[in-house]
Amino acid sequence: MSGVRISPPVLTQTGVMKKIINYIKDSYNELVFKVSWPSRTELTSSAVIVMIASIMMALVVWGVDSVFDRVVKLFYGLL
Repeated sequence: MSGVRISPPVLTQTGVMKKIINYIKDSYNELVFKVSWPSRTELTSSAVIVMIASIMMALVVWGVDSVFDRVVKLFYGLL
């Protein structure tokens, strides 16, 4: 029995396009109707908090780096 082998159905191009279009529509509907967006004042206050926290972390890293630099210079100065 040497017949022609027929492969199982493959997802057609239109099926792929329908899935992509449905995904985009669902994403849009979720962003527009289900997501709660912050007000301008909430966004501004959050941004200020993030900036202050970033500056504080930068100062801490700078301080640790300065102390480590002095310790290494002292250590190599003794050799």
